[in-house]
Amino acid sequence: MEEFVIEGGVPLQGEVTPSGNKNAALPLLAACLLTDEPVVLRNVPKIRDVLAMRKLIESLGTVVEELDDHTWHLTTKELTASHLDPDLCRRIRASILIAGPVLARAGGLRLPPPGGDVIGRRRVDTHILALQALGAKIDYDRVFDIQASELHGADILLDEASVTGTENAVMAAVLAKGETKVRNAASEPHVQELCNFLNILGAKIEGIGSNTLHIQGVPRLHGGEFTIGPDLLEVVSYIGATVVTRGNVRIRNAGVQHLEMVGQVFRRLGVNWDVDGEDIIVPSNQKLEVVSDLDGAVPEIKTNVWPAFPTDLTSIAITVATQVSGSVLFHDWMFSGRMYFTDKLVGMGARIILCDPYRCLIQGPTQLYGEKLESPDIRAGMAMLLAALAAKGTSKIRNIVQIERGYEQVDEKLKKLGAIIRRETE
Repeated sequence: MEEFVIEGGVPLQGEVTPSGNKNAALPLLAACLLTDEPVVLRNVPKIRDVLAMRKLIESLGTVVEELDDHTWHLTTKELTASHLDPDLCRRIRASILIAGPVLARAGGLRLPPPGGDVIGRRRVDTHILALQALGAKIDYDRVFDIQASELHGADILLDEASVTGTENAVMAAVLAKGETKVRNAASEPHVQELCNFLNILGAKIEGIGSNTLHIQGVPRLHGGEFTIGPDLLEVVSYIGATVVTRGNVRIRNAGVQHLEMVGQVFRRLGVNWDVDGEDIIVPSNQKLEVVSDLDGAVPEIKTNVWPAFPTDLTSIAITVATQVSGSVLFHDWMFSGRMYFTDKLVGMGARIILCDPYRCLIQGPTQLYGEKLESPDIRAGMAMLLAALAAKGTSKIRNIVQIERGYEQVDEKLKKLGAIIRRETE
């Protein structure tokens, strides 16, 4: 097993370009199952979760040809299987995205429960209810048996604004007979990318970017080409790494149009950046002081559905807050296990009170010190890596496969920015 060894306290300097958006790449790969014609995807991130999804669709009959490191040519002339490998499904949460496309094209499949990060209960009811509304019959006995002789349009009100639930409903609906309305739909940038991609393939989706999608079913989809946008979570991770090391970094092609709410939240932590075209420049002269609420109260940073502050950035923002003067409360109501990694930051010297599974209070700034750590999930693992970069002394992070599920060549990118980080075998 490999680990990262980090010598902290070195300001990051230089330029970095984020990889393609993981959360867009996964549904886009699943959507390739909807057509028997060739599809070309560009800017595909070569990370563990994406490679696991590739294996899943290949097991169903997709032929993948790499035109270059990040451009894939995919063809699924026919679906050759209706069963998925349980071990592969356990690796990634996104395995459930296979359900909508295979159901729409082949009429059924047997789907093992999805895996992914252990950050609390992650229900799949939204997916099931949406597919049932379109005409699917679903039985569950340790495996989902999903069947439909015909999918028909429906008025679907999602019981929560689930990203993957929305994506599954949309992918099934594009080939359903008649019109589908998806209300309380998620509208994250990666959901928008999926809808735009499907329209390129011949789907008829309106309302993209809103919480109500109108879909007119079509008999079939054709081929097409699409370029995946930058990974916003990676962009903000490098913003955080620059801030906690007091560095100065330009982030190329940063998807600045999607970072307004993140910018608002980070300004409450005394963090600012400049926008230069499609680039973000994070300067070294950060104020790093908590901005109190208007009545002088401790501010609360609370996650919510898009376009509010996303849950996946909670861990990064918490690490940044340990280096900021003042008190701030973080509240992530979505996942009961998101905050548990904070005990590792406390062990490094941070002042954090875990109020309950969903809230923590941080008092900063504090000097962090090198420690032996273990990555529990993608985002907490990256947050620990940021803490190690800011710390005095040497840190070791085990179980780095968790980080590499979502971040491509993170150690090499950090080295180019001047970080002292090396990969070792335990």
